[in-house]
Amino acid sequence: MTSDSIGKAPKASRALGFWMCTALVVGNMIGSGVFMLPASLAPFGWNAVFAWMVTIAGGVCLAVVFAGLSHAFPKAGGPYAYTQEAFGPFVGFIVAWAYWISLWVGNAAIATGAVSYLSVLFPAIAKVQGLHLLVTLGAVWLMVGVNIAGARLAGGVQVVTTVLKLLPLIAVAGLAAWIVGHDHGASLMPFRPADIHPGGITAAATLTLWALLGLESATVPAGKVIDPVRTIPRATLAGTIFTGLIYLVVCSSVVLLSPPELASSNAPLSDFVGRWWGGGWSKVLALFAAISAFGALNGWVLLQGEMPFAMARGGVFPAFLGKESKRGTPARAHLVSGGFVTVLILMNYAKSMADLFTFIALVATTASLFAYLACSLAALKLRARVGRSAGFAVVALLAGLYAAWTLTGAGGKAVLLGLGLLAAGAPFYWLGRRSSDGSTP
Repeated sequence: MTSDSIGKAPKASRALGFWMCTALVVGNMIGSGVFMLPASLAPFGWNAVFAWMVTIAGGVCLAVVFAGLSHAFPKAGGPYAYTQEAFGPFVGFIVAWAYWISLWVGNAAIATGAVSYLSVLFPAIAKVQGLHLLVTLGAVWLMVGVNIAGARLAGGVQVVTTVLKLLPLIAVAGLAAWIVGHDHGASLMPFRPADIHPGGITAAATLTLWALLGLESATVPAGKVIDPVRTIPRATLAGTIFTGLIYLVVCSSVVLLSPPELASSNAPLSDFVGRWWGGGWSKVLALFAAISAFGALNGWVLLQGEMPFAMARGGVFPAFLGKESKRGTPARAHLVSGGFVTVLILMNYAKSMADLFTFIALVATTASLFAYLACSLAALKLRARVGRSAGFAVVALLAGLYAAWTLTGAGGKAVLLGLGLLAAGAPFYWLGRRSSDGSTP
């Protein structure tokens, strides 16, 4: 099958419009992380504010890259389609392989985190032996079922959960504005230029990028998007800019208006609201944190099914994964990906939870960064075909440099894990090619 056939889908299956695609981008970027990130950023003070500015600028550059590529190549698979177009099927497969694994590996963490927030409201989940496991697996397969039922239902769920997850963030931003206005900024952490230094900004920016992962979400299910040439670029840019500004305002407000003990908080947003409005609001924040995580899980489950579907259509994954159901969804790919998530969750409950989650978070994030770097390089190589000006090449170069810079900030261990993940895909590529055409490519 040629690359041109990737992403073709019956018109009936194209159910994702601009608002659903934007909700997919925003919903996937805003998961449970924003509810914990202020604690991680607290030691950096005002350096974190400048780190957000750098991260948002880098994220917008990456969004412009994905917008330009999706406009020129509106094919399902996102990173896979673009890197395959630029560097051939092998590189495209390796990038997509790592990205796909990052999807279902990350979903195991998102699902467990979502249920952990629910345990604040329903303590039995944490106390009854095995109940946390059953609820977590139930959440995964509920979202798999939603996505198998149809792209329109999945998109509708994403819109609703995105609106709901924004409510507490808007409330926190409003509370911060009231505090600053009420005491004329006396509660803000003092700004001292001597405390601002490149090392602090770099370290904080490494953390803030984790919150922007998912900006490429609208590019993956291109075959399900209405008018993908116009819709995907607009949704990608709008979603990235909007989410970046929300993060900048909310996280910076909490960091700059909270005492030093914030760094040791297990629920920084809940503690911030509780400090000003009373402790009863912590459960309300826990509810919205769970909704936020479930919304992110729904969006990422959509991608974990669409990616192997696109790869199967491209001839580098088993052909049976490239079949659509009567509803126009890649049901088989969803079931296989859901199976991998289930195995990983079961492994998590058999081993040390903290150690495994540190490992899978490292793998998932690093794999995404390699995909971002590869897509930036693809944009540079395909610039003539993308039909963009020299300014686009400059932005693509900046996006590539930003991705490389963030990889160095992630540390040598993370980079080695990512490279190992990329290398592990090579044997599967050759096996897939042999099974698809009966010969070695």
